[in-house]
This record gives sequence, C-alpha cells and structure tokens, in this order.
Amino acid sequence: MVKENMQPMPHQLMGYDRAITMFSPDGRLLQVEYAKKTVRQGSTAIAMVCADGILFVTDKRVIDKLVVPEAVEKIWQIDEHMGATASGILSDARVLIERAQLKAQQHRITYDSPIDTLSIVKEMCDLKQICTQSGGLRPFGVSLLVAGIEDHTPRLYETDPTGIFFQYKATVIGEGEVEVEEILHKEYKPELTIEEGFKISLRALKKVLGDNFNIERIDAAYIKTDDKKFKKFSKEKIEKSAAEIKVTKEKKKK
Repeated sequence: MVKENMQPMPHQLMGYDRAITMFSPDGRLLQVEYAKKTVRQGSTAIAMVCADGILFVTDKRVIDKLVVPEAVEKIWQIDEHMGATASGILSDARVLIERAQLKAQQHRITYDSPIDTLSIVKEMCDLKQICTQSGGLRPFGVSLLVAGIEDHTPRLYETDPTGIFFQYKATVIGEGEVEVEEILHKEYKPELTIEEGFKISLRALKKVLGDNFNIERIDAAYIKTDDKKFKKFSKEKIEKSAAEIKVTKEKKKK
C-alpha cells in the first residue's frame, strides 16, 4: 500500500540540480540559484553614482600576509570612461571583463567614439543568459557592477548570474550586501560627491568587516564626469579617508 502522508523528496535527490536545462516542478533552475549563492559568498563590492561622477569601492579580501595586496585586482577598467567591479568567482569575472574590453576597443576603432555602458552590459548578460539554457555549460558564478560616463551623465548597472541587469543609483553585491544596502538606503543622496561617497563606503565596509578591516584589503576607483577618465585611489588617499572617519567617530563619542 502507498502511504498517503509521504514527505516530498528534496529536489537534489530527484536530480533537478544536475542539469542546467532542467526546471524543478516549482519552476526553479537550481544551478542558477547555486550561482547566486556563490555571489553572496564573495567579497563585498560597492558602486554609486555621485554628483561629480562614479565611485567603486571593494574589499579585496586579502587575508594572507604573504600575498602582495597590489597584485589582487578587484576593480577593472573597461575603457577610459568605464569601469567594473565584481563579487563571486573572479576568474569568471575576468573572462567577462576581457570580452567587454575587446568590445569597447573594437567600437572605438570602428566608430571613432566611446561605446555606451548599456551595450557592454547587454553583451555580458547575453553570454550569461546563454549559460543558463545550454547543456554542458554552467552559469557564470559572478555578479558585476558596470558603470560609465555618457554625455556627462553617469550610469551604473548591476548584472547577476541569470543575465538580468538593472540600472541603479547606488548598489552593493557580496557577503556584506544586507548591511551595506541598509546604510546606502539611509545615507545615499544624489548630491553626494565622490569624496563623501567614499567615506560612506569605507564606514560601511568597516561595519561589515569589523576587526578584519584593513587598508590593504580596500580597493577603490572613480570616474569624474568632467574628464571621463578612469582612475584608482592611491593607498595614501585611502589611508587619509580612513583616518578622517576614525577621527569623526571619536568626536561623536565625546
């Protein structure tokens, strides 16, 4: 006799997570969901549109003293006016970034003008989407924040492993997403300068990392609206801003 109260078997035991092309009975692609979990386990990356340009701030998660911090790359330049950062499997990110760099160079050579940010984002997301419906492939285990300046207008997009993308004013991905997002909702304003946004981002990362917060772990870059040039923050600049945050906190305590 068949028991009426049999418990449903987990999707994993039924094999719905073994193939990327197989939907579970409740309409889920489990391999894609696993890829999203990979992103949430990655190091925190923040990007925001400021009054004077675009800002990227990220945790490089350098926890081994023998690793050369400067050799760990977490923010990339796609073109003079465009950059990106990522969370998840960074080797996956590198493949997408290199494709984007090539696309941007080809566009400049062909049309003698910079490519728009949305075209780069769509190129990345098209490839990501193909990897969610093709047998023998796995989804890209990475989300990217891509931003650029177009006609003196900053634009910021977030992509996820499914190939979906959205435009944002400010956003965060990675392990500290919940905590940092809460801070951004409270403190972000469109009139913030890059300098002010950088201090907010540092405070947010300090809250997320706690005792593990270290200047060596922080990477930051910006693109100003007026010159449209991708530039990295120097170590001295990061140290100075971090010191100013510390002084401000001490004053508030008094």
